[in-house]
Amino acid sequence: MTLYEQWKQQAYIERTQEEYDQFWKEYLAKEQVNYEYILDNKDEKICGTISELSEKFHMDEVTFVGFLDGINTSLNEAIDLDSLTKESSIELNVDLQKLYYNMLDAKAEWLYTLPQWDLILTTEKRKEIKKEYNQTRIVVKDKKIGRNEPCPCGSGKKYKRCCINK
Repeated sequence: MTLYEQWKQQAYIERTQEEYDQFWKEYLAKEQVNYEYILDNKDEKICGTISELSEKFHMDEVTFVGFLDGINTSLNEAIDLDSLTKESSIELNVDLQKLYYNMLDAKAEWLYTLPQWDLILTTEKRKEIKKEYNQTRIVVKDKKIGRNEPCPCGSGKKYKRCCINK
């Protein structure tokens, strides 16, 4: 069983609500520490084997792969999680703007409000990313074509006599 399969099995097994809350509370605290480190050391090249990096981030290998699952969409080059072993070498080349956007998308307020962001993205840039994120949440309906309006196909006929039945 791969490390990623072990993570999914560990993270998504059936539990009581209390066990579920406890598991995620512990995991999210570790995750926050990892993100604080990454943001504090934004210029550091973070690379090594899964074993080395999990030790560096004070996690077991399986939980670290779970962290990678969360940050993977924010990396400049995604990692194939299914192929990871303890000896796999990886590099965490994080796109910080994409990371901020993804934190908004995950509704992870405890992460996108970290004080470390103040030194990385200006308030204006964060507002711009937030606006971009909000735009993806707006449903835009196409303008309805009236029966007696000119057909959009360009035939010159009224819509009701042309494309309405196609």
